[in-house]
Amino acid sequence: MSINQNKYLNNLKIKFESYAPISESSWHLIAGIAEIQSIKKGDILLQNGQIAKEIYFIIKGALRAYITDAAGNLYNKNIFLEGDFAGSKASLLQQTASHFTIEALEDSTLIQLNYKKYRALIDQNDDLKNYYIAYLEKNWVIEKEQREIALVMQNATERYLQLLSKHQDIADRIPLLHIASHLGITPTQLSRIRKNLEKDL
Repeated sequence: MSINQNKYLNNLKIKFESYAPISESSWHLIAGIAEIQSIKKGDILLQNGQIAKEIYFIIKGALRAYITDAAGNLYNKNIFLEGDFAGSKASLLQQTASHFTIEALEDSTLIQLNYKKYRALIDQNDDLKNYYIAYLEKNWVIEKEQREIALVMQNATERYLQLLSKHQDIADRIPLLHIASHLGITPTQLSRIRKNLEKDL
C-alpha cells in the first residue's frame, strides 16, 4: 500500500473515530472494503433514477447533489467537501431510485465503500454500530434540523457566513451559482451579499 493510500485511509479512520471509538480489528474490516478513486470535474457518481450502491468519503475535492425539476431547472441539495460523506441515503437504505444526481465540481479523490458490505460490517460489530448511530444522529438528525432552522431563522448573509466559517475557500473553488443554490438564494442576491461584506471589511 502506498504512503498516499495509508494517509487517505487514516483520514477516514479519524472521521470514524470522531463519532465513536473503533477497535483495530473493526477498522481492518472497513479498510478491507475501502477503494480509493480519482475522478474528474464533471464526472457523475450517481445519476437521478439510479439505485445507489456506494457511499463516498471525500479526501480532496468537491461534489454536489442536485435535483432537476420537471422544467429542467437544477437545484443544489447539498455541497460536499473534504471530510464529508456523500451518497443518497434514502436510495441506499431502501434500494430505490435516487431523486438526485451527484456530480464532481472539482477533480476529486474519494474513498468508495460498497454500501451492502459496509452495512454488513456495521451489523456484525458493536463498535461500528455505535459509530453508525452517532453518525446518523449528528448528520441526519441534528445537522438536518439546524439547517432547516437556519433557512427559516437566519437571513441569507448569516447562512453564507456560516458556510464560510466551515469552508473559508469555498467561493474560490465552487461557482457562485452553486453556492447560491445551496443557500436557497439567487446568484444576484449572493453577489450583493458578497459586495456588502467586502464593504464592511
